[in-house]
Amino acid sequence: MENRNEPMDLIELKDICRTYHLGEVAVPVLKGITLNVAGGELVALMGTSGSGKSTLMNLLGCLDHPTSGEYWLDGREVSRLTANERARLRNRIIGFVFQSFNLLPRTTALENVMMPLTYSRENLSEQQKKLRAIDLLRKVGLADRIDHQQSQLSGGEQQRVAVARALVNHPRILLADEPTGNLDSRTSEEILQMFQQLNSVEGITIILVTHDQGVAGWAQRTIRIKDGLLEDGIEPLIVAGDV
Repeated sequence: MENRNEPMDLIELKDICRTYHLGEVAVPVLKGITLNVAGGELVALMGTSGSGKSTLMNLLGCLDHPTSGEYWLDGREVSRLTANERARLRNRIIGFVFQSFNLLPRTTALENVMMPLTYSRENLSEQQKKLRAIDLLRKVGLADRIDHQQSQLSGGEQQRVAVARALVNHPRILLADEPTGNLDSRTSEEILQMFQQLNSVEGITIILVTHDQGVAGWAQRTIRIKDGLLEDGIEPLIVAGDV
């Protein structure tokens, strides 16, 4: 795995293409994506269904690999890593928040947040894992819901648990895929305010994957994708609350 000495962005894509094969038919999904994201940015990735947005998110999250092009993540070229190598890098650098929360049923908020630590290389004791998880649940406003199971939590509370779980391994990047899609407008605003705070106070790089212009309006800039290509480059957005 190659390292580079010159300063660079946290995320750098160079002419990324991704083609899938259905039998003998080649289906190009990403058709040459070049993109940079600096550490500490809060950006929105926007696109409709079929735009290539989900494929790009999977590549950014090291869940997939490009057919061609280069993907530099934190100074490493990761495009051609094995699945296991991508998994190790992903667990160290990236946290995920999903629209459907993906919490384990019949499991408490605390146990859900502790779960990723099972695969951590930090070699923490059970007490250390528990204390870290409790601290994160308090930070997302769930100090009184630590022992509640998924069925006892509202949608907004479940999403807060999901955010705490995504943060438990101290990731540098948070990928949030339609994180407010199953929430009402008031709860959505609370979750987006939390993302803004994580970005501005904790310095976490956040990528909001969304089709909703209202959600994208909370980001510092938006990246639009259409038919596998970036549309109109990168467009600055007004952050919610700005004049």
